[in-house]
Amino acid sequence: MALRPLSTALLLSLLIPLAAVAQPQPAEPKKDAPRWEPPKPEEKIVSTRHRVTVGGTEIAYTATTGTLLLKEEDGRPRASIFFVAYTRDGVKDVARRPVTFTFNGGPGSSSVWLHLGTFGPRRVVMDDEGLSAVPPGRLVDNADSLLDVSDLVFIDPVSTGFSRAVPGEDPGKFHGVQADIESVGEFIRLWTARYGRWASPKFLAGESYGTTRAAGLVNYLQERHGMYFNGVVLISTILTFQTARFDVGNDLPYPLFLPTYTAAAWYHKKLPADLQQGGLKNALAEAERFAMGEYTLALMKGNDLSEAERRDVAAKLSRLTGLSPEYLQQVYLRPVISSVVRELLRSEGQRAGRLDSRFRGPVGGGGEDDDFDLDPSYAAIQGAYTGALNHYVRQDLEFQSDLPYEILTDRVRPWSFAPDSNRYLNVAEDLREAMDRNPALQVFLGSGYYDLATPYFAAEYTFDHLGFRPGYAERVTKAYYEAGHMMYIRRVDREKLKADVAGFIGKASGGSSR
Repeated sequence: MALRPLSTALLLSLLIPLAAVAQPQPAEPKKDAPRWEPPKPEEKIVSTRHRVTVGGTEIAYTATTGTLLLKEEDGRPRASIFFVAYTRDGVKDVARRPVTFTFNGGPGSSSVWLHLGTFGPRRVVMDDEGLSAVPPGRLVDNADSLLDVSDLVFIDPVSTGFSRAVPGEDPGKFHGVQADIESVGEFIRLWTARYGRWASPKFLAGESYGTTRAAGLVNYLQERHGMYFNGVVLISTILTFQTARFDVGNDLPYPLFLPTYTAAAWYHKKLPADLQQGGLKNALAEAERFAMGEYTLALMKGNDLSEAERRDVAAKLSRLTGLSPEYLQQVYLRPVISSVVRELLRSEGQRAGRLDSRFRGPVGGGGEDDDFDLDPSYAAIQGAYTGALNHYVRQDLEFQSDLPYEILTDRVRPWSFAPDSNRYLNVAEDLREAMDRNPALQVFLGSGYYDLATPYFAAEYTFDHLGFRPGYAERVTKAYYEAGHMMYIRRVDREKLKADVAGFIGKASGGSSR
């Protein structure tokens, strides 16, 4: 029988389903192949027992190491916060035993520096001047620990140490002034409730940006949770960021940094003979007088400063900094940190330290404006502290983790300064408000003369402008040390810092610490 040609419509109706069938079909997933899911966030706590001799007295204590989960009220976890807490054993009445919550700065720093440098029961070995430490870092018992007068809780903010946002949570939500205060504040509230310390005298202790956090945190916790503190310990302080930002149009940092430039020049023997022989304190006194008087007035004049006045101020700046008058005129009488650390020792092919200007080291490959470039004062301690911490946590404190312990990280960048994005952050106002709210609140201010990161004169300026109210000075205890940002790396200053802070805690808590 002859076949008749198919119509076009009929042909298409046959070809389309055939084409569909001819297409390769995705393979069905094997039912026995498990799908990967992020691990469920959980807390991990380890407790170990130890002994240490502090001030001639042997102290038995418990180290509690681990993580607490920060959660929403509906139970959804947000972040895991790593901490190490040291509590003295055999305390009969914890209501009389102070507890100090401690952290460092950055932003992006773990608490390793205050932990293994000064306050904790173990510390990294350095020479007496703190100028050298042999990697990978060796620990010894810390006879200058604060454990004899206070229990201690060392806190690593989110993205530092072993602390992390939980899987699925944006870490950036924790990387900002207010978010950081709220997350660290929530950890403190949670730890205090879990371990039954609401009745204890309470202190905050921060270093560098940790002082910024502490000033905001004490006000936040007192206002939000009614958690009142006895004292705030500020080590290497920065509360008003206008004092440290060398921006065009902001002349405030130049006179406030000048005395520390003088200290650096004095240490490296770059000052005239009379200033060198008169001692550090004499040189600083002259620098302070010039900074707050003639130098400030000269900067205020700007382009109205006459040529004769400019030469005169340059000569006096040269006397106090060790930098040439010609160079100082080239920078319009406004030397910044990066130029000082490089120019001071340029003839020797070296640069001075930023965190601690007593240090010296080779000039790195960074640009002239890079004051962080191969800072010899950070390079000297980074390896020793990192190696010691990683060994100590896993072997002595028995906390195991495959995460990298972030000593000082850029993972928190960019840091949000909202709501102060279009102005200089000033948490001195938060501290003032906290002192208003709590008349018993005391403040300790510790500064190193050789600190070019947070200079002592800028901290003094901040507290001299703390609300302009009478009575505040009597509530602020100031102490000074002949080292830098981490003054405790120098043995004499570590011993002095211990005595100063222990005395402050005793006075502010108003009772026995045992």
